[in-house]
Amino acid sequence: MSELINPFIHFQIIKDYRQESKVEHKLSDIILLTICGVLSGHDGWDGIIDFGNARLDFLKRYGHFEAGIPSADTLSRVMGMINPVALQRSFIAWMKDCHTLTDGEVIAIDGKTLRGSYDRSKGKGTIHIVNAFTTANGMSIGQLKVDSKSNEITAIPKLLDLLDIKGCLITIDAMGCQKKIAQKIRDKEADYLLAVKGNQGMLEQAFDDYFRMDMLQDFDGKFL
Repeated sequence: MSELINPFIHFQIIKDYRQESKVEHKLSDIILLTICGVLSGHDGWDGIIDFGNARLDFLKRYGHFEAGIPSADTLSRVMGMINPVALQRSFIAWMKDCHTLTDGEVIAIDGKTLRGSYDRSKGKGTIHIVNAFTTANGMSIGQLKVDSKSNEITAIPKLLDLLDIKGCLITIDAMGCQKKIAQKIRDKEADYLLAVKGNQGMLEQAFDDYFRMDMLQDFDGKFL
């Protein structure tokens, strides 16, 4: 069982750009609330606030929250000011403290869209995130925001660079079935299990030809 360790020491590396005299909610509290909310399945600011109000006692075990739960506008504004690289590194360092990967552990990588992140009036596009999590307990061990001019195919190798996955099995959906991604995983001394679909037509056909369904049936027509 993984133990949640206080993340404050890791969040200290993240610079707070707000005027100190006007700060009502600590930066570490805002980050903790946002991360825990997203990891609990909430992909919009309103959902994260609902989570915070429902689990305030839990959050106070690891943060301060002297002014309660911040508003959606505060969360959006402050999280938008944070250096994403510093946030990624502090989050991954925190998760390493909470959970030590074991040899052969399965890590799933997938993408998700942060609901409510699109704001046309402010010129903000939808935020897409690539997430790596352990399938044994669903704990996220790393996240990376997908660049607005890029996609998951280019973001996945960057996320892998941030993770220590030696000896693990990495699973990714068909989007990640790419030579460079497979090679990156092998370079990190891990194994991979990638889904094959129509985006790799020749490879999909090769699998269909080699692993024919009729060859998996016994003489009674039942699948082995």
